[in-house]
Amino acid sequence: MHDVDHDLLYATAESQSGYFTAGQALEAGMDRSTLSHHARPGGRYERIGRGVYRLRHFPTSPLEHVVAAWLPLRPAGGVVSHESALELYDLADVIPDTVHISVPRTQRGQRPRPGVRLHTLTRPLTGEEVREMSSVTATSPERTIVDCIDGGTQPEQVELAIHQALRRGLTTTRRLTVAAALSRRARDLVDAVGRQVTP
Repeated sequence: MHDVDHDLLYATAESQSGYFTAGQALEAGMDRSTLSHHARPGGRYERIGRGVYRLRHFPTSPLEHVVAAWLPLRPAGGVVSHESALELYDLADVIPDTVHISVPRTQRGQRPRPGVRLHTLTRPLTGEEVREMSSVTATSPERTIVDCIDGGTQPEQVELAIHQALRRGLTTTRRLTVAAALSRRARDLVDAVGRQVTP
């Protein structure tokens, strides 16, 4: 117990909105019985779900539910995507009732998780299609917008997201056009909105 690196565990949790996994606690030198001890009612940790914990007194964040849903899927290559990524970037008025996370095809057998909607990637994401955002790995603004178009997000919300992303310099018309190239539906909407906006 004296070999536990509490500073390391706290730093890890701090970078993840106060959350950490059992695996990260073990890496910091904590054994499972000690973790269970600290996760009892009134202890320093709060058990959020299977293998996910939160520092009890860490300040809350409006997006911590996204971090908590993503953490267990991080080792499987999960990335926050679709409407949940829109929410992270604050690009639209969509408030999804589940956290959208995309995983590689090789991980499509993941067990269902309450409050999480899993999407299977048809191909691996490139480095340009992911970003670190609000303590999680998320799809880039361009990929997020295309995924939302193909996923059936309301067109007016996608148009708002495109306008906001261009206005705030999160993307360009060219990058959006490249991202939408493989989807006719996305290409048509991006072209239509792009003609209305000067980036």
